[in-house]
Amino acid sequence: MKVSGVIIARFQTPYLHEGHHHLIQSVQALHHRTIIILGTSAVKCSKRNPFDFYTRERMLKAAYPAIPVLPLSDCASDKVWSAKLDDILETTFPGESFVLYGSRDCFSDFYSGKWKTDILPPVGSFNATEVREHHSDEVLDSKDFRMGINYACYSRYNTVYPTVDIALFSNDNTRLLLGKKPNEDTWRLPGGFADTTDNSYEEAAQRELSEECGELTTTAMKYMGSRKMDDWRYRGESDKIMTLLFTTQLVAGEPVAKDDLAQLGWFEVAALPAMLEAQQINEVHIPLIQMILNHLNN
Repeated sequence: MKVSGVIIARFQTPYLHEGHHHLIQSVQALHHRTIIILGTSAVKCSKRNPFDFYTRERMLKAAYPAIPVLPLSDCASDKVWSAKLDDILETTFPGESFVLYGSRDCFSDFYSGKWKTDILPPVGSFNATEVREHHSDEVLDSKDFRMGINYACYSRYNTVYPTVDIALFSNDNTRLLLGKKPNEDTWRLPGGFADTTDNSYEEAAQRELSEECGELTTTAMKYMGSRKMDDWRYRGESDKIMTLLFTTQLVAGEPVAKDDLAQLGWFEVAALPAMLEAQQINEVHIPLIQMILNHLNN
C-alpha cells in the first residue's frame, strides 16, 4: 500500500517563509506523494484568518504546482474534525495510507484519527501571527494589491454592528436625559458601539453611559427593545447598525457631558411629543423616542 505524506497546516501568511518551505520539502523527501490539507475557519477575513482557502491554495500552487491542496473546515469537536480528516483522505485517495505531518503549534494534540502523526522540528523562529502583524500597515502601489483589497471586502460576510442606547430617567420616569453631539442642533440618547471587552450588552450600556455622562449611580439596565438604525454612515453600505435600547433610573450623581457628547440636558417626558413635532430629536433616534413613549404609555 502506498504511503503518502500529508501536511496539516493553515499557512495564514501573505507569503511562504523559510519555515514553510522546510516543512514541505522535508515531507517531499520522505514520500513520493505529498498532500496539503488546509485548515479553514468559519470566520472570514479576520485578523487571525485573513486569507481564504482559494488565496492560500494559489500561493501554495505557485510554489508547488504538483501538490494536491484540499480544504478542511474547523469543527467545535476534535473527534468530528478527526473523522472528517480521515474521510477526506480516504475518499480522495482510496487505497492509500498516510502519515500526517505538522510543525510548531500544529494539529497533533487535537487529532484522534487512525493515521500516524509526525511532528517535524521548526526552522527558525517564524510565526504566522508576527508575520501578519509586521505587514499589517504596509501599502503597496500595485493593481494586484488593490484587487486583493477588493476581493477581501467582497468575500467577507455582511456585518451587523451592535450598539447600545440608554434611556436614563429621573423623578420616577418623568424626566429623560438627552445629549447633543458637537456641531449638531438636535437631541439624542447617550450610547455607542458595544465593545469586544464587554461581557454583555447591559455592561456595554453601563460603560457607554459612564463614558458619555460621567460616573453615576443607577439602577440595573433593563432591555426595552431593538431597532435597525438609519445611520447616515451606513445608508449606502451593505453593513448596518442594530441598536439595543436599555432603560435605567438615576440614583445619585449629576450627569456631565463627556466623550463625544458636547451637551446634556434633562427633559420632561411629557414634552417629548412636542419635541418630535418640532424636529428637535435627531432623526436617527426618533424611533427610539417613539419606543420609549409607547412603553411608558402602556
